[in-house]
Amino acid sequence: MALPVTTRAAPAMPFAPQPRTAGGGLLRRPSPPAAALRIAPPLFWPWQKVKVGPLSVSPMGFGTWAWGNQLLWGYQESMDTELLECFNLALKNGINLFDTADSYGTGKLNGQSERLLGKFIREYEGPMKSPDDVIIATKFAAYPWRLTSGQFVSACKSSLERLQLDRLGIGQLHWSTANYAPLQERALWDGLVEMYEKGLVRAVGVSNYGPKQLLKIHSHLSSRGVPLSSAQVQFSLLSMGDEQMELKTVCDSLGIRLIAYSPLGLGMLTGKYTTSNLPSGPRSVLFRQILPGLESLLTCLKRIAERKGKTMSQVAINWCICKGTIPIPGVKTVRHVEDNLGALGWRLSPAEVSELEAAAMESPKRMVQNIFQTA
Repeated sequence: MALPVTTRAAPAMPFAPQPRTAGGGLLRRPSPPAAALRIAPPLFWPWQKVKVGPLSVSPMGFGTWAWGNQLLWGYQESMDTELLECFNLALKNGINLFDTADSYGTGKLNGQSERLLGKFIREYEGPMKSPDDVIIATKFAAYPWRLTSGQFVSACKSSLERLQLDRLGIGQLHWSTANYAPLQERALWDGLVEMYEKGLVRAVGVSNYGPKQLLKIHSHLSSRGVPLSSAQVQFSLLSMGDEQMELKTVCDSLGIRLIAYSPLGLGMLTGKYTTSNLPSGPRSVLFRQILPGLESLLTCLKRIAERKGKTMSQVAINWCICKGTIPIPGVKTVRHVEDNLGALGWRLSPAEVSELEAAAMESPKRMVQNIFQTA
């Protein structure tokens, strides 16, 4: 389903006569300043892309949870114009991974995130050989009425319709039902197998799986000849507990790429908020509980950011990259995209990574883990 891309060759031009002085000599044009000859390097080179199964993706992706979510993120359809600008700016800077879910969007806007991504891919005016150039990773909710593998495959087809795509980059199980409906779990796993075998997805992954359950699904998929390519989990300086680090170790041993969602702790690591300046909506409750204990970590983030000439957000995201994950910070404004792009093209030193982790360990509060994450 290649997008129509038209190019027009420039007409051949004869050699223009060279300007000359009154005496007939060639007129020497002033040389452009050295700064004009310098071309800014890309944020990352093609060989620095990251492998996720058969896919090559940018070292950082963007999350689209806010695209359609009115309750937590205050989405309004009037924001769509700026969201399109976010998408275009990301692609122009080499970002090709966008994470979404069939449950993103509140009420009648359910699935809005997928619809917007599909629309934006179609409207993109930059160079794109195929929609496959954009890696869409969507997650399928383990709703209680999705009891068979066929129903899970139908969910994948519905996502493809909203996205206006023939196949997905990564099809992901949004959460495990092992803790409350273990019999449903096997049907969902088989659904991932079927969508992979039918060519509806190029790779499969999971989200909110702990290390033990990850080993189980990896074994099951392997027995069916399907590689498990990714595991998405909350991972940041606020979510670096023993279980998260064990999960990272398991992923590394099995060749599974860890995708880090909420790398900025829902905004707590940006330096934007304080106990007297809380975000609106439900996040304020969580921030009021956790922020008072983050002084050491936020001070360390600020110190390193100033030393590097970066923002606190860029340092926090770069830490995730240094840990070998693909962070997917959420974006809903052009300013968010511009700031997050500044996390690429450089690396924290090993000493700075250790300094941040030591400060994080001193913090008495941690990010509340997703209730759906299994052991």
